[in-house]
Formats: sequence, C-alpha cells, structure tokens
Amino acid sequence: MENTSSASTELLDRCLKFGNWSSALLDRALAEDDGRTFLSVVVERLSDAFDAELCGVYEGLMAEAIARVTPELMPRLRSPFKAVAPTEAKRVYVLSRVTLGADVAVTSVLLDAAKKRYPKADICFVGPRKSYELFETDSRVQHFPAPYARGGSLAERLRSSAELWLEDGLLIDPDSRFSQLGMISLCPPANDLFFPSRTFGGDANARLPELAARWSHEVMGVADAKPYIAPRVSREQPVDITVSLGVGGNAAKGLDETFERALLDMLAKTGETVLVDEGGDDVERGRVQRALAGGMRTHAGSFASFASLITQSKLYVGYDSAGGHVASACGVPVISIARGFVNAKMAARWRPLGTVIDGDAPDLMVQIQNAVSTRGL
Repeated sequence: MENTSSASTELLDRCLKFGNWSSALLDRALAEDDGRTFLSVVVERLSDAFDAELCGVYEGLMAEAIARVTPELMPRLRSPFKAVAPTEAKRVYVLSRVTLGADVAVTSVLLDAAKKRYPKADICFVGPRKSYELFETDSRVQHFPAPYARGGSLAERLRSSAELWLEDGLLIDPDSRFSQLGMISLCPPANDLFFPSRTFGGDANARLPELAARWSHEVMGVADAKPYIAPRVSREQPVDITVSLGVGGNAAKGLDETFERALLDMLAKTGETVLVDEGGDDVERGRVQRALAGGMRTHAGSFASFASLITQSKLYVGYDSAGGHVASACGVPVISIARGFVNAKMAARWRPLGTVIDGDAPDLMVQIQNAVSTRGL
C-alpha cells in the first residue's frame, strides 16, 4: 500500500530544495486525505522555518492550491496590505491565531496595541470561545465568535476562512489561519493591517512577542504593546508549581513517560504544592495520570482556568506549549523543555522568557533540577 504522505513529503522536499513544483505533484498531494496532509506536512513546515524565501514559495503554492480546490475563492486572494494604521477607527477586529499559545504570544500584543492606539474604539477578538476566554475579563475586548474548521479538509478550511467578511472596521491580522496566513482577503484592502510574523525581523532571533511589539510601534505608533491575559479567576486553590505535559498534538515536542514520571517525582520532592494540567485529550490525560506523584492535584477544566492558576503560581514547568507563553506574559518564572523545532530560528521565535532547556540534552534532569533549585524550591 502506498504511503499516504509520500506525495506531500515529495512536494515539501521539492519546495525546500528548489522552490518549485509540478502541477501533477501538487495534484497528488492535494488528493491525500482531502488536503489535510498537504496542510500538516507542507504548509506547516514552510511556515515554521520563518524564512522569507519559503514564505514566497508558500504564497505561490497556496494560490495554486486554492485555484484547484476552491476556484470560486480566487477573487478573494488578498491585495497588498496597508503599511500605516489610520488615525481613527470606531471598530477594530483582531483575528485569533486559533492556537492558544500564539494567541498569548502574538495576538494579545496586537490587542494591547489596538486598545492603546484607539482608546474609544470597539475592540473585537475574532475567534473561538476557548481563545477568547483568555481575555474575558478585559472590558475593552468584545468577542466576535468565529469558528474555524481546524480538523477539516483543505476545502473546508478555505471556505471557513472565506465565510468571514469584516467591512465595518479596521482588521488586524496576526498571520492567522483565518486568512490562511495572509492569503485570503477578509475585509476591504483599505482596512487591512497584516503582521507578517514569519518574515518580520529578518534574520534576528527576537521572540515573537518582541517582534509583534516592534511592528505595533512601526505601523500603529504604539511604543509599549505587551503580551497579556485577562481570564476569569479560577475558583481552585492556587499552588506553588503549575505543570503541563501537553504537546498540542505534536508528539515531537514531548519525551517518554519514564522522563515524565521522573520529572513529577522530582517536583514532588521539593515539598511545594504541584498542579498538573490533564491536557486536551484522552491520550494526554492517561499520560498525566500514570506520571503523577503522591499528593499532586490535576486540573481538568478549561485552559483559561488553568492559565489563571499559572498566574498565581511561583513556577511553571512544561514542554514548549501555551502554558509557557502564559507564564512568560505574566512574569511567572518558566522552565521550558524545548523539543520538536524544525530549526534554531523557530526555537528562538517561540521561546518564552525564562529558562529554556534543550529536551535532547543528555543531562536534562540535572539541568531541570538545578533550575528548580535556583528558585529556592
């Protein structure tokens, strides 16, 4: 039986090596699992490189893919973006990045900039409820519900993007999946502000929150935009150490269960109270339950409620994930175990503030224990 990812893998290799492809190869890739493999293998890899040349390859490739899969959307291909924000705006739409960590590291910075640039405007967070809950108590931010077909076929995701049309206000796009990373127009060109997160900053290894703040200064004139969250305060008892073993569906970010048991056992021996998030699915929940040490609590509620508990803790520990970005944004000390990045630039862009430890280091546990000890725990 043919490997279902072979065409997409071949297409990715062609794009990375030569920056081009054949129509026949693209057609084969688009046929695999209704384009889902094309998205996960080709699109994500081209985007994760944070490379300007590969972004150009992505734009050409996706334009051709749209023409094949949803030709009716070709008139919605995006025009050039505005370079400078308008002086006034009555309403500002800020698109979600769809993933929780990116909504903290990137989207929240642009929300903060929008509030400061337009103090009298209605600020609307456009995205799923789960993400909006991170900003729910911010009286300046309204929710504009917009589901995204995250697990859908390529055609379903493209049509989901095209269902949005926001013409009565300024649109700030943080390089969102809603616009297919800037490919599909969601508003009139005169209202369109796009933060090119994969190319802005050039070859520098600045973090994404820093780059979003720099872009906000250059384009919106806001000098002090910062990442933040504003969830409802959790009713659970706060703890000293919050932990997440979640990997957001990317197994390459995690380590084996032997390591996870050793990590939680080491944290239990500090004598501090520890709370471990149960994760987003049954697989992660099972791993957490098998790794727990005596006396530890688990968290089974919304991510926003876990984020609230992170902000009240003395230390956050976990794989590269949304929890680390929450802790980083809120000034909570972080120990981040970094794995699964396609290159050093991606790792640099996504790193939180705090201690970042190579998950493949031979003395990983020693480094983690030393980092915990230096915080007096």
